[in-house]
Amino acid sequence: MKITINGQLVNMHSNKLIECLMEFGATAPFAVAVNGEFLPQSMHSDYLLSEGDSLDLLSPIQGG
Repeated sequence: MKITINGQLVNMHSNKLIECLMEFGATAPFAVAVNGEFLPQSMHSDYLLSEGDSLDLLSPIQGG
């Protein structure tokens, strides 16, 4: 299944969000938006992606 993660077209073996995140190599902590809509972390394990979905992974940054 082809999806876009942070602007990069990738081919994933699963349609489960959590498995795609692991396959992509995402490391916590991060926030996820699917097609521009942020998903609470509680939904990550149950959410199913569709062909062509776009994911944005955002990691917190420290500043001061």
